[in-house]
Amino acid sequence: MIKIDMESIEFKEELAKTKAFTDKVCESRGWVYNPNEDVNEGVTMGLARNKMIYNKRFCPCFMVEEVDGKPKSVDNRTCPCKPAIKEEIPQKGVCHCGIFCTPEFAKAQATDEIAEEVVHTHSRGLTKDECEAILLHEQLDTDQIIALLEARKLGMIDFNLVDVREWMEWNQQRIVGTDYLIPTTSFYNQLEQIENQKDKPTILYCLTGSRSAYCQRVLKDMGWKHVSNYTYGIITFNGETTSGE
Repeated sequence: MIKIDMESIEFKEELAKTKAFTDKVCESRGWVYNPNEDVNEGVTMGLARNKMIYNKRFCPCFMVEEVDGKPKSVDNRTCPCKPAIKEEIPQKGVCHCGIFCTPEFAKAQATDEIAEEVVHTHSRGLTKDECEAILLHEQLDTDQIIALLEARKLGMIDFNLVDVREWMEWNQQRIVGTDYLIPTTSFYNQLEQIENQKDKPTILYCLTGSRSAYCQRVLKDMGWKHVSNYTYGIITFNGETTSGE
């Protein structure tokens, strides 16, 4: 086991060099840093550590193996790595390690983080941009569902809220604002209700989040653009509900 003292002069000097290196990468490629400073700090420290151990800035998110007596990163991940340059950043806006982003991704990420804080602290209402950022989440919690329903009432955003439980459950209790009942037992037959709305954000829920997670995968495979799952289901919902036909 190789132990590196983070308080040593050697490590601090290498960390400063690595920071200068990542600054230059951003400048030369038109990238920016992740708005989450914890991500940047962790990756920079990992790059500095690998530079001290292997004399190369291997990406810290990947294993380093010995090949023919020489250290080699799995998938040839040496910063800035080819997968990030050719695929990840052009396609996703961010590299696998998360330190380098496009300006557009960084802006959206910063908006998303602010929205998360607002939703869970209830400090103020969400902005339209913040609502749209939350709608891109694949998993949503109770606070987010309630906030999105309120924003939809105000005309800030639009989406479909779909209950995938059975009619008996829906009749007993459902979230106020539910647009469609599409039971899992007749899912494909009932799906015609929203067949022509694949571009509209869709939020699914069930009792505990398991059936809706399955249906989420089905819709994504069938071409729905944005599908979110209410992770813990209506059993955890403390907003307004209704019952009956």
